[in-house]
Amino acid sequence: MQQITVDKNELYSFIKQAVKEVLHEEKFWFWMDNLPTVSREEMQDIETTYGKPDSVRDIACSDSIEA
Repeated sequence: MQQITVDKNELYSFIKQAVKEVLHEEKFWFWMDNLPTVSREEMQDIETTYGKPDSVRDIACSDSIEA
């Protein structure tokens, strides 16, 4: 069996980064799961009141996740 030698600080950094990434992803999914849904009637009311969006907006913020 092969052994890998890793410095304690380096291992700590790897684990810390992995935990940060998982928490970030879980926070995103928690946020997405708790968004309220809008019924068709509510959406029609919103579009009647405020109008439909003119076009697709430019991306304001982007993030990538390495798997």
